[in-house]
Amino acid sequence: MEDDLLLAIQLQERFNNDSKKRKSWEMLDPNPDIRAMFLGFNATFFWGKLSGVEVKWSQRMTLCAGVCSYEGRGGLCSIRLSEPLLKLRPRKDLVQTLLHEMIHALLFVTQNNRDRDGHGPEFCKHMNRINDATGTKISVYHSFHDEVDVYRQHWWKCNGPCQNRKPYFGFVKRAMNRAPSSQDPWWEDHRRTCGGTYAKVKEPEGYGKKGKKDAARPPSLASSRRR
Repeated sequence: MEDDLLLAIQLQERFNNDSKKRKSWEMLDPNPDIRAMFLGFNATFFWGKLSGVEVKWSQRMTLCAGVCSYEGRGGLCSIRLSEPLLKLRPRKDLVQTLLHEMIHALLFVTQNNRDRDGHGPEFCKHMNRINDATGTKISVYHSFHDEVDVYRQHWWKCNGPCQNRKPYFGFVKRAMNRAPSSQDPWWEDHRRTCGGTYAKVKEPEGYGKKGKKDAARPPSLASSRRR
C-alpha cells in the first residue's frame, strides 16, 4: 500500500512539473530576446559550439518560419527567424523553430554540412536528444500554412484544365506582386500539361492606389502559351 502511495505521489509530482513546463511555453512575451535565448540554448544543448553563429529577426520572410544560411568566405553561419509568421504563433513555436535551426548550424559548424533541407540521422539524433531532455516537439519541418496564407495576398488563377486539378485548382498565391512566368521552375511543365493563361484575381485592399509605384508592378496577366 505504501509503495502504491509513493508511486502515486511521484506520478503526481511529475505531472505537475510537466504541466508547469507546458504552461511556461505560453508565457506572453511580445518582444522576446532571441539572442539571449540563443545563448542559453547554445550553452545548454550545443556545448557552446555556436558562439560564432548570428541570429536575427527577419521582417521579410513570409514563406518559412526559420532558415539557417551559410555565407561568406569565412563560412559565416546565420539564423534568421520570421517575425511576421512567429509573432502569430504560441511562444513554444519560436523556441522550437530556433532550436531546429540551431541543429542545422551545429551540423554546419562541426561537419560542414550545408544541406539546409537535410534532416537525416544526425539531425534526428540531436532533435530527439533535445526533445527528450526538454519536452519540446522539434520536428523536421516548421511551415505554418495558415499564417503563410495570411501573407499570400496576390492571387492568380489559370483558365486552363489545371483549374480542376488538385491540390491548387489553378491558383498561384504569393506574398509579392510577381505574376507567374517563365522565371518559375514549374512554368514549362504547366505550359506542356495545361497551356492555360493566368489572370490576377485578388490583391491586398488598397494596393495600387495613389502613393504606390504602379509603373514598377509586373503585369497582372501572364500567358503560359508560347507566342
